Amino acid sequence: MADKQQSGGETPKIELRNVTKRFGPKVVLDGLSLTVPRGKSLVVIGGSGTGKSVMLKCVLGILHPDKGDIFVDGENVLKMSAADREQTLRKFGMLFQGSALFDSLSVWQNVAFGLIQGRKMKRAQAKDIAYAKLAKVGLGPEVGVLYPAELSGGMQKRVALARAIASDPEIIFFDEPTTGLDPIMADVINDLIVASVKDLGATALSITHDMASARKIADEIAMIYKGKIIWKGPRAEIDSSGNDFVDQFIHGRADGPIKMEVLKP
Repeated sequence: MADKQQSGGETPKIELRNVTKRFGPKVVLDGLSLTVPRGKSLVVIGGSGTGKSVMLKCVLGILHPDKGDIFVDGENVLKMSAADREQTLRKFGMLFQGSALFDSLSVWQNVAFGLIQGRKMKRAQAKDIAYAKLAKVGLGPEVGVLYPAELSGGMQKRVALARAIASDPEIIFFDEPTTGLDPIMADVINDLIVASVKDLGATALSITHDMASARKIADEIAMIYKGKIIWKGPRAEIDSSGNDFVDQFIHGRADGPIKMEVLKP
């Protein structure tokens, strides 16, 4: 069992300890440690290529770390049997970057996909749930029979959110949830994320480089840089972090300790 590090002696919902992941000679996660408190929304910020997506994939079991431990509800998922791991994954919902909807399925079939394929739920029951979740994200029943290609980017993102919450998950991952959206639609999605997480009483882990989104949906913010968490704290403290890397990133400044690799003409 994981140590009970959360305030009040409660086991964290998710905990990564000294997680390392390499791809050939490239170290993407370099002894990363992170705790996600139960029932809280933690947003991990950082630039492209800093290891955000790899971190999520390690928790989900899509990738296997070279070193370290990952706990969900105090249980080390890296040491579970396949059956126990599958049961643990049922606790998760996921909103993918770019929505990742199935083009050949209607909207309601996309939302119900995990219920029908993963949980072997009867189609009629899954369809009812799908329409109820679509309503939760502000989409009427007329949208359910459409196909993803018939939807705007913002509507596709709402459908993806409905799919993420279809099984009433305990944990929801949000992978760059506002990428490709205009600022107004991004704010609509952020509001829906906050409402959905609160409604479910879920624990949320998000990765983004969109500071407006991070400020809206986070209880806590952490920053990843070169495969490590270099700062973590309450959302309200992000502007007074005292960390030069964090300060440069949140203000989008070219000058600072983070150096972008740019080819000189």
